[in-house]
Amino acid sequence: MRALELGMGSCPVCHAMVKLPPRHSAVTALCPRCGSEVDARKPDSIQKTWALLLASIVFYIPANLLPMMHVETFAGTQSDTIMSGVLYFMETGSYLIAFVIFVASIFVPILKIIILIYLLISVQKKSRTQQKTRTYLYRLTEIIGRWSMVDVYVVGTMVALVHFGSLTEIKAGMGANFFLLVVIMTMFAAMSFDPRLIWDTKECNGTQKQ
Repeated sequence: MRALELGMGSCPVCHAMVKLPPRHSAVTALCPRCGSEVDARKPDSIQKTWALLLASIVFYIPANLLPMMHVETFAGTQSDTIMSGVLYFMETGSYLIAFVIFVASIFVPILKIIILIYLLISVQKKSRTQQKTRTYLYRLTEIIGRWSMVDVYVVGTMVALVHFGSLTEIKAGMGANFFLLVVIMTMFAAMSFDPRLIWDTKECNGTQKQ
């Protein structure tokens, strides 16, 4: 039997089990250990996750089209997007750097967005299949999410370190700002999604396929 069926909820801060008030009660459950509000499920989890996810998709377009950084030298100014930066490192033989930037800045954000969309749709359709797999996928989004910041760290480090007066100067482009917004939106989307919703459609006898 699940905690929800016993009228219990988990504190989002200290994870203590708290007795919940009746479903339609106006009383708010408070954790006796840390005083945090406790809900059976994250309020408006699906709506918030969709909103943040759609925002990240919108921001991802200019993040890839606009320059991530501008390199100013005595010979002129060169601007690079995420993909042109990957191609540049490949042309210069720096395949490892090109691979890391491609994975962190292109593959990981797209994978995270696709996984979250799949989880949202499956929950809204009340799917009773592959619940363990979907739980693992949600954990995967938490693990890989932090690696999306690699490109932003690279640009920030280069802006701070490479500054030689009139010879060479690196400035962050608008693409870096939009990419940062993509990372933030996907992180918040993963945080707002309640993975317990995956199991809310589980049959009481537990005979459905996993």
